[in-house]
Amino acid sequence: MKNLFLVRHAKSDWSVSGQKDIDRELNGRGRSDAPKMGRKLYEMEAKPEIIISSPAARARFTAELISEQLKFDTDKIIYNEDLYEASVRTLLGAINGIEDRYSRVMIFGHNPGLTFLAEALTKKEIGNIPTCGIVHLEFAIGSWQEVSGGTGELKSFIYPKKFF
Repeated sequence: MKNLFLVRHAKSDWSVSGQKDIDRELNGRGRSDAPKMGRKLYEMEAKPEIIISSPAARARFTAELISEQLKFDTDKIIYNEDLYEASVRTLLGAINGIEDRYSRVMIFGHNPGLTFLAEALTKKEIGNIPTCGIVHLEFAIGSWQEVSGGTGELKSFIYPKKFF
């Protein structure tokens, strides 16, 4: 079995005029929601073995804040430039390239790619993963290379407004 957690970055700050999109950081709500969702994941015993994140500031900070709550060493987060504004095909390629020794993986990224990917992998309508939303998928497979359309089972879909 393989478990994949797709995490959309927390709420970002749009207050800096002319700032590059990749450099946008988290706003107050984002800085508050990310640790709360990290604690929720900890309660759910998410325990990722590897965390891969978009290098965009808002995704990076979300990954760090959630990792701290999960007791995951933030220095071990892998930043993959391909995850920034990634299409479903690019996201799937990143997943298919994960080493099979890992069975619990967490990916931090962006919409619409993450929502489209979750829907493609589960063949279920999710509609929208909100900021700091987390989709947990389970795959009855032995290799990440086998992940493809319809191979995932939706185990949970959580987001801040569901709890806080």
